[in-house]
Parts: sequence; structure tokens; C-alpha cells
Amino acid sequence: MRILLNGVGRIGKAILRITLTNKAFTIVAINELNPNIKSIAYSINYDSTYGTINDKFVISGDCIENSTRKIAILNHTSLQEINLQNIDVIIDASGSKVDIKELKQLPVKAIFLTHPNKDADINVILGVNEKSLNLNVHKVISTSSCNATALLPVLKLIDESKKIEFGDIVTIHPFLNHQKVLDSGCIGNQNRGVECNLEFGRSATQNIIPSQTTTIEACSYVIEHINSNVITSSSLRVPTSTVGAISVTLFLKNSCSKEEIINLCQAYEKNQQFDILLNNHEPLVSSDFQAQRYTTIVDHRFTDVKVEKMLKLLIWYDNEWGYASKVVDIVQKIFNIRRES
Repeated sequence: MRILLNGVGRIGKAILRITLTNKAFTIVAINELNPNIKSIAYSINYDSTYGTINDKFVISGDCIENSTRKIAILNHTSLQEINLQNIDVIIDASGSKVDIKELKQLPVKAIFLTHPNKDADINVILGVNEKSLNLNVHKVISTSSCNATALLPVLKLIDESKKIEFGDIVTIHPFLNHQKVLDSGCIGNQNRGVECNLEFGRSATQNIIPSQTTTIEACSYVIEHINSNVITSSSLRVPTSTVGAISVTLFLKNSCSKEEIINLCQAYEKNQQFDILLNNHEPLVSSDFQAQRYTTIVDHRFTDVKVEKMLKLLIWYDNEWGYASKVVDIVQKIFNIRRES
């Protein structure tokens, strides 16, 4: 499996680090707009959140290499400019807007986008719709978002058993690179169609910053009837580096009890094929879930049911490492590769 990784930011770097201990994967090239190869190697070797890797990369001409990998470093502004003769798969972790028609013309088996895209051949979330994956039909595959990856498996589980009538979610999300350390001007985001966000121009280290979220929209790309007409949503950006949480309130058609919901989640954890849902009863905080592969961690200290119809849940997830691990799992799933380490 010869992979081109497009973009080595927070998600791209996590994917790369995960694949370094996975014998099934070989990232043979990284395409990165940053032209400084020393900076790229340094950012992979050292990370303030996840620590230092032992087998460090050094520069070797136009490549970086360690004892097990040699990775070519490319600096193209477009995937169409790259010679893909020796590439099987592209993982696009750049977060940039893409032209799906152009991607479909690339001479590779599949392109995986690490963001939701309604025009992709399929948006995939493990534990929800991975059985629908088919390389004969799907070439451009979205691996959705970190929030939707955490939320939708449990929504599907509850909906199939108790039928969700309506609800609300609030994502509590760590700050991101486009935010500012100190107050500054407003921030635009071309990829999200935001011209000027005043709140994101405020200090990310000093504030809880309210925001809109595309989480439910991303969910609707996977399960159409779970959408913004049924579930409202908002987000709070908080001064932490990684690990998010989602506060979920659901109103159900069928009656249930707290014990029934916990039993439902425990049965799911016991029988699941992938590392998705984890049940927590311990007195833990966000940093305890850092680098956790499981992405739907239901904290049952806060599971509650009122008048048999209103359900309250709290879900933890590592928005970088956990999400990246699911991207890797989806790639392995579609190519029927057994996980090796």
C-alpha cells in the first residue's frame, strides 16, 4: 500500500505517526506547501502534545528517512501536478477545498478526504456505514470530521433502538491553529466560506469562544434523516490542546431507562468490530483520553434519563489522534488489510 499524504498538519502528522508502527502501510511521499524540509522533519519528530518519536527522521536529499521509512517530500500546489505512477492511494489531510471531478481523474485507486464533503462518492464513519464502502463505486471517500466520527455511532445506536425525535448537541472543542494566542483582527476561513469571524480573532488561550459547528451537517451526509431539522447544534472552543467532548440531549419516541441505555452501550462495546465505542465510569478528565484510539467514549457518570423520554449523554474523543486512527482504519477496511504492528 503506497500512500501519498497530502498535507502534514495536525491530522496529517497524527496519521503519519500512527502508520509508522503499522506494517501494512507505507507512506512513500508527503506533499506539503511548506518548502522547508528541515521544518517538516522537525515537526514530525517533535510534538508538544504527543511527545517525541524515538526513531527520528533525518534529511536525505529531497527525502526524510529513519530506520524503517524513506519518504519523498514534494511541494506542489495541486495534486494534478504530481507524478502518481507509484502511488496507490492519496490521503488528503490538507483541509483545502477540492474539485471532486479533478480528483476522480487522478490515476490512483482511491482518494481519502479528512473532512466532510457532500460531493464525495461517500462519507464514511466507522460503526455507521462502513459496510457500504465499495471501490468499484467509490473513489473519492470522505472520512467525515472528528466531531461526527465521535457522535454518529451513538446516535445511530440510540435511534435504531429508541427512535430520536429531536435533540441538541454542544461540542466542547480544543483550539485550532487558525485561532490566535492574543486578541487580533477577525479571522476568515475560505475553506468554510467564512469571510470574517470576530470571535476567532480573540485570544484562544484566554477565552471560551462560542461558535457554530458543522457536526450535524456532516452527520447528515452519512445518515440523511439525522440533520439540522432534527438536532440543533453549537460549539464552544476551549483553551486545551486536544480531546473534545460533546454534550448530547435527545428526546426519544420510545421509553427507556438509564440502565437500559448503559446496557445498550456495553453490548455495543463488547460486540464491535473496530475500536469505536468505549464506556467510561471512572473519574477522568480530558487529558486522560489523550492519544485514545476509541472515538466514542461515553462517560456514564453523566448518562441520565428524565420522564423516560429525555436522554442526556457526554461523549469524549481525541479530535486529533483518535480521529486519525479512524482514517487509518477506514483505509485498511476498504482494502481488506489486517491491522499489523
